[in-house]
Amino acid sequence: MKRMALVLLMALLTACAGSLFKNKLAPPTMYLLSATPPSSTPPSSTADSAKAQVAPIDLAVLKLRVRAGLDTDRIAALYPDRSMDYFAGVRWSGPLDEVLQDLAVQQLHLNPGLRNVRADASVFASVFWLEIEVADFQAEYTAGGSAPTVHVRLLARVGNAGDRHVLGRFEPDIHEAAADNRMTAIVDAYNRAADKALGEIAAGTAQTLSQTLSQTSSVK
Repeated sequence: MKRMALVLLMALLTACAGSLFKNKLAPPTMYLLSATPPSSTPPSSTADSAKAQVAPIDLAVLKLRVRAGLDTDRIAALYPDRSMDYFAGVRWSGPLDEVLQDLAVQQLHLNPGLRNVRADASVFASVFWLEIEVADFQAEYTAGGSAPTVHVRLLARVGNAGDRHVLGRFEPDIHEAAADNRMTAIVDAYNRAADKALGEIAAGTAQTLSQTLSQTSSVK
């Protein structure tokens, strides 16, 4: 009887230990944001683009600052009562600051006015720096609507690494409606909104730095 009780006790302990380490929950679905190249270049801008391509602009994209509540890899939703939650079972491909820093570098690389662009934590790693703060990056639901509208608002500054002087500021505020309330449609709206916001920053940055270099050259 003692031996049988011992065998039953060992089996029970093994079952309990196994249940502690066995995870029956499905892993979250990961979503990746990617920069979308412009469909075409307007003919009137061809000469300007060719001229911009030779500009010796070296730019470092600093680590992004993200508003509290958005500084996570979870995908945020804002409801009519201003309460914020996160979509269940889904994640971004990484923390939002890293995802958007990588996306910003991709978008800046698409601009012919910028020669070397890289992600860097140091302001002194390049001639110019770009700093971006994420003020809004959530899917917003309204009382009467079923599908949300993605709201992306970024606060950006571009400056000179030598003296930390701010050369330009850009504050894109983009709203993109999701086609329906499915996660794929919501992520698509996120991608379109982020693309537009970072595209505005990239265009403004290229123009500001090109003008800065032109002014410097004329002074010399």
